[in-house]
Amino acid sequence: MNRSELVSAIANNTGQTQTTVNDVLDALFQTVTEQISQGNKVSIPGWMAFERTDRAARQGRNPQTGETIQIPAGHSVKLSAGSKLKAAVSKK
Repeated sequence: MNRSELVSAIANNTGQTQTTVNDVLDALFQTVTEQISQGNKVSIPGWMAFERTDRAARQGRNPQTGETIQIPAGHSVKLSAGSKLKAAVSKK
């Protein structure tokens, strides 16, 4: 399911317009992005949790040349499935 199909399905289930649903999804993604970038965890109990993780600096290899390179420290995002989501998937 892509975004437009998701927006359409939510609009059909809620009776809202697709424009309204699309605006709500945009606001949700923007808020989650802002909170994660500040280092805050965003949790929707039972469904999912987003949190920023730290990655240490490390050495890697350039696959084309085999040369050793230094990969700088950085951040990543971890998404954890909640109990309701896990239960829904395991039933099928």
